[in-house]
Amino acid sequence: MTIPAPTRTLNVAMLGCGTVGSQVARLILGQADDLAARTGAHLNLVSIAVVNAHKARPGIDKSLFTTDSQALVERTDLDIIIEVMGGVEGTRELVAEALGRGTSVVTANKALLAAHGAELTTIAHEHGADLYYEAAVAGAIPIIRPLRESLVGDEITLVIGIVNGTTNYILDQMTSHGADYADALAEAQRLGYAEADPTADVEGYDAAAKAAILATLAFHTSVHFDQVYCEGISQLTAADVTAVGRLGFVLKLLAVAQLAEDDQISVRVHPVILPQSHPLASVGGAYNAIFVESRAAGRLMFMGPGAGGEPTASAVMGDLVTVARNRVRGVAGPAPTSYTDRVVATMGDTECSYYLSFEVADRPGVLAQAASVFGSHGVSLHTVSQIPGDEGDPGRDVPSATLAIMTHRTREHVIRDCVKELEGSPFLRGRVRLLRVEGVK
Repeated sequence: MTIPAPTRTLNVAMLGCGTVGSQVARLILGQADDLAARTGAHLNLVSIAVVNAHKARPGIDKSLFTTDSQALVERTDLDIIIEVMGGVEGTRELVAEALGRGTSVVTANKALLAAHGAELTTIAHEHGADLYYEAAVAGAIPIIRPLRESLVGDEITLVIGIVNGTTNYILDQMTSHGADYADALAEAQRLGYAEADPTADVEGYDAAAKAAILATLAFHTSVHFDQVYCEGISQLTAADVTAVGRLGFVLKLLAVAQLAEDDQISVRVHPVILPQSHPLASVGGAYNAIFVESRAAGRLMFMGPGAGGEPTASAVMGDLVTVARNRVRGVAGPAPTSYTDRVVATMGDTECSYYLSFEVADRPGVLAQAASVFGSHGVSLHTVSQIPGDEGDPGRDVPSATLAIMTHRTREHVIRDCVKELEGSPFLRGRVRLLRVEGVK
């Protein structure tokens, strides 16, 4: 089959040319004939806005670079802008300006979308432009388009996933090799999985931005970054990992977006205990994986490399081809909808199963006393186990033991009340360790 030679040219510009951007630019320049055949138009890369135009970027003509990003977005001859410069303030204004001029935008900027996605989507819709962002959540893993298009006729009830490779690598090292948190983080930094300042990753902020995007698409409700409950992994210990491993579970940092029976949604990022049989439990290293449940399609799993220059560039290029095809046809692609206006539940009103461990005096009746605390708050217990303590403090008359309790689903504020009562009980020694559980009925 012979494909007619394209007769149209689309002008493409870029904001940013770092690890991802430079890879995208080289792909556009090096695959010109293939891209023309796939899109029906020649994709002409006309300008790239950067901070330092003199920096060496092999394979990219220096004449393409400019330091005037504002002038770039104000050009009247642009069809598509690829935004890979990152950041929120400043970047928002540039993207809004481009969309307001009818220029379609492809972006990998999760923080921008989590903070201003609804506003930018509206501007794009009003001016007949596309706003595509497959690369913003999980690198090369196709998850945005399935939520935005393939599953849009279904009702999604749960999106849960590993969306940060840094934290997954750290927890995998702690699980598989018995490393403590500090050593696992140092190894992740040595290998380039973690930044010198890993705060955004290990405290869950990166995952929270992605959770906001996923929840917005899954539940047709605009979810802002500030509405996502966020808790990282920096307080987890090797003892936590060992303790849950004894019970047949693993620890993961997960983004969770869930539709409740009362039609509210919970959107949260925090460490989660998963049974080893769960599809996400075996995802190791720096990989990402997202698990989706819907009414009709059932359970779906998406897995792959979630970061890095080449995987992220692949997702950007996929969006570029789609947007270019739309421009050739003179249409904009389907915009995500936010018509439901569902309430985003507070963490206190969110339902989970919970794992609690705490040291107690090892004497008759203590287990019953601890269980009665949960019973008085209407919390049903799933499993209870007692781990004998060491010989303990010679100054203590009564040896100690550790109780490990897993509950059935209950609201967070109820379990917090249980913790408060336990920590005021005379049999308790130390603090209560609380972790959330998924995948247990």
